[in-house]
Amino acid sequence: MTLTWELDFYSRPIVDETGKKVWELVLCESASTIDTDLASLFRYSQYCPSTQVNSLWLQEAIQTAIDQRGKPPTQVRFFRRQMNNMITKACKDLGLGAKISRRTVTLYHWLQDRYVTVYPQHPGYQAAPMPSVQYNPERPNPLPDALQGDRWSLVNLTVADFQDMGEWDIGFEDAFPLAPLGLNPDTPIPGLIIFSERAMALAAWMSGLELGFLTVETKAPASLVLETGASDRWILANLVNGDLVAEAQRFATAKAQAQNVHFLAIQASTPSESFAGFWLLQELTGL
Repeated sequence: MTLTWELDFYSRPIVDETGKKVWELVLCESASTIDTDLASLFRYSQYCPSTQVNSLWLQEAIQTAIDQRGKPPTQVRFFRRQMNNMITKACKDLGLGAKISRRTVTLYHWLQDRYVTVYPQHPGYQAAPMPSVQYNPERPNPLPDALQGDRWSLVNLTVADFQDMGEWDIGFEDAFPLAPLGLNPDTPIPGLIIFSERAMALAAWMSGLELGFLTVETKAPASLVLETGASDRWILANLVNGDLVAEAQRFATAKAQAQNVHFLAIQASTPSESFAGFWLLQELTGL
């Protein structure tokens, strides 16, 4: 079974006795199912003086976390692009694969909580928002022809519909618990279903990507876009007329009203009760 860790190493809104920023390593296991018990996931944090911010300190801190967990992760995800070289080197020296990802949902919400409940309690706390990671999006690329679906549909499920997701017949999947978000059970969760005669092959390819989230590209030619990796963008569906653009805008509105939670699914046909692939997604503000 894949053991994924999500990691961040950056300065916090805390200063030491000399007035210098305090850094911190935080890492946690990824939630991968709708019914994951977040309290059972491994978490680790360690402050770092600004004078020791380097890959060697980070390597030693990650090793301490591995020793506490009892086994190393299969892969490490991190979202902070400016720390790419240091995090990648530290992980590589430990024999770990690390990659930039916008799918660090578990870590993101833990960091949000620490900014409210942990850092303000520190004697060196200086109020500041959680620093974001911004980039200028490029025009999306078309999917390879072999990976094009036959057709697609925008649909809505409710939060309550996901309660039995663990019992669904799914080939490739990734999800996270919705309960901690506090969404009303009747809240619509919008999604895109892609239908394809080669559903399993398409789902296998999707599962190999570092899936982020779906967005609506309104600049001509309008399209539904899949955001992956650090900044990769793929056209999943072209919005060739005003009706499709309006439908996509309704998707974007529903997504915003559900705290940016949405989903991507792949099926062989409309009547099918199984999914070749199903991924619960959340666009994380600032990542």
